[in-house]
Amino acid sequence: MKRHWTLQQMARLAFLLLILACAAPLVIRSLHSDPGPIIRIADVSGNTREISLLEMKTMVVLTREGSYQNQYGNWRDDGIYSGVLLSDLIGDTAFSSVDVVAEDGYRVTVERSRVQDPNYPMILAFQMDDVEVPAWKDGFRVAVLPEDGGVSNADYGVDSAGGFWVMRVSRLILNP
Repeated sequence: MKRHWTLQQMARLAFLLLILACAAPLVIRSLHSDPGPIIRIADVSGNTREISLLEMKTMVVLTREGSYQNQYGNWRDDGIYSGVLLSDLIGDTAFSSVDVVAEDGYRVTVERSRVQDPNYPMILAFQMDDVEVPAWKDGFRVAVLPEDGGVSNADYGVDSAGGFWVMRVSRLILNP
């Protein structure tokens, strides 16, 4: 016995197929969502892992006002920064210092005591003033964020506190 479709049944089937056709790309895209920009972390044994912006957003995020004093005594880059503590990104791995490496090859070595200093929390910022990487052109950036927001050269005990505020960070390399 042949089944005959009514006009109403065909319209329902066409509507259902239309919904499936519209929803399929969204489902596929969500399964293969872009994790966003990444940073590489090399431990003391040379093993490397990657952490994406998407993963960082699932971690504890510190948001504070921050700025620093440069080698000439000028205050720079005042803003509201959001990011993950470097110590949280590094984890419980043993290290004496960490080399922060920028995309252009700029490199600064930060002693473990500075990375873990609760009075001067050091974050890998992924956002400044509500602009997030990759739209934030500074890229991932190290920021030092004491409660009062400002890192002076004298308080930090250096010639240039700004030397620690590395822009466009691509790698963290842990040193034994």
